[in-house]
Amino acid sequence: MNISQVVDSLAALAQETRLNIFRLLVRYAPLGLPAGRIARQLRLPGPTLSFHLNVLAAAGLVEPHKNGRSIRYSPRVNAVSGLAGFLTENC
Repeated sequence: MNISQVVDSLAALAQETRLNIFRLLVRYAPLGLPAGRIARQLRLPGPTLSFHLNVLAAAGLVEPHKNGRSIRYSPRVNAVSGLAGFLTENC
């Protein structure tokens, strides 16, 4: 990972709703969850969830998978592993 990717990832996760979304998706890795189920479990309105999922996707932390009219989101666990490795490489 480069510095820009690390900053984008940390910025995306430095918000309570996005962190909760990501943590929920990690519990269901590798398949993830449909957007509607994420919304129900976290009690989020659709537009709010969509905004936060777009931020996480732009940072490379989640990946959308279109299935007809539904979109399933899965965590990119390797991205978080790369982030953790970057943060601890000099320890």
